[in-house]
Amino acid sequence: MAARGGAVGLVFGLYSGGGAAQYAAMKTTLRVNRRRFLRGLALTGAAAALPDIIPSRVLGADAPSNKITVGAIGVGGMGSGNLGGFLGDRRCRVLAVCDVDRGHREREQRRVNNQYGNQDCAAYKDFRELIARDDIDVISLATPDHWHAIPAIMAAKAGKDIYGEKPFSHDLKEGRAMVTAIERYGRIWQTGSWQRSTGDFRFACELVRNGRIGKVHTVEVGLPTGGAGGTAPFTDPPPDLDYDFWCGPSPWAPYSRDRTHWNWRWQMDYGGGQLMDWIGHHGDIAQWGLGTEYTGPVEINPIHAEFPKVGIWDAATRYRIECTYANGVKMIVQNAEGNHRMGAKWIGTEGWVWVDRGGFDTQPKELRKERIRPDEINLYRSQNHIGNFIDCVISRRQTITPAEVAHRSASIGHLCVIAITLGRKLRWDPAKEEFLNDPSANALLGRAKREPWNIIV
Repeated sequence: MAARGGAVGLVFGLYSGGGAAQYAAMKTTLRVNRRRFLRGLALTGAAAALPDIIPSRVLGADAPSNKITVGAIGVGGMGSGNLGGFLGDRRCRVLAVCDVDRGHREREQRRVNNQYGNQDCAAYKDFRELIARDDIDVISLATPDHWHAIPAIMAAKAGKDIYGEKPFSHDLKEGRAMVTAIERYGRIWQTGSWQRSTGDFRFACELVRNGRIGKVHTVEVGLPTGGAGGTAPFTDPPPDLDYDFWCGPSPWAPYSRDRTHWNWRWQMDYGGGQLMDWIGHHGDIAQWGLGTEYTGPVEINPIHAEFPKVGIWDAATRYRIECTYANGVKMIVQNAEGNHRMGAKWIGTEGWVWVDRGGFDTQPKELRKERIRPDEINLYRSQNHIGNFIDCVISRRQTITPAEVAHRSASIGHLCVIAITLGRKLRWDPAKEEFLNDPSANALLGRAKREPWNIIV
């Protein structure tokens, strides 16, 4: 209720005398009713036909009651960057930040307060306290992978819309549970697969989808090469970090500076290596170009994988996995080296298209000057990923990277990880989301959770 009190404080600053309290109470009531109205529309689907729920001309664009209120969970590396996106959108008001590292949360709390010129931003260690606030509309979620599912599902159940980082989930069953919760509670979800909101990636996919390179038979997905390491000694955790809370639903292990913060991604209990870290980028774009973003491969064949031999990092460093789709198209997921470049490269019977951050090329070269006609496939257009999310929070329309799409992109990575773990070819049913006649592979689709954490949709 802290932000609601802040809004009332603004009213008291503008009005004095006997009517101030009555006016402040009316403003608070309007704000609460607006939030309930938004949630009711989301659950009934009635907002789909509305271009704007409450036009800024009614209350004023900068009126506190006309803002989309934001709480940020996980404000370290990427979370700090995403927070800047919300602070830069005038339609938003950040009310609270949360992080298990006191240094992170106090730094970002100061940042928010400096932005608004007040001391109103709350800071929490426990994300459940932030989610419980009825005055927060939107959650920015940028935790390590093992902390994606539980706060996302809790936020959906609490009626919050969510901007969540990639990869969508830490395992495939978590991802399906997240999609179910987001759909069941009528929430808007945007995944941080921001490449979809840039022109080169969209144009590359449109060229492929509109047949400019003929019939596609192969797509190469190039991801970074992982690092070996994790040899720093075990020590007591820093006093500012609640390390047990940081481990959360994943297994507890002795603290090392090579285990937490940026380095969690090289350990399978908390992340998934470069394969999972990037599959939600280039794997996502590959599926967008293939038009397979609501399905997945039917066969996963691990050709090669290398793993660290010393230290606590255990994610694959080099890897090559061939995924075959029902139509015969092969997706080759490999760390980028040699002729297998970073990004996505679709190869067809009449040429190829390659795209990466800052890189775009085609064969034949003339394809770079092509124009996509209005009567052809024109993909979803967004030029600002967080801005697109806020647009959809207001309109209740689907974002450019919704939950089901993000789940299917992450699923490619999960399937590849299981295949290289077992070291054998697997057959997959993308409709049922299970391996065919393979109980040992199916047992790896989900992870046990450490008490007291669990997933309840």
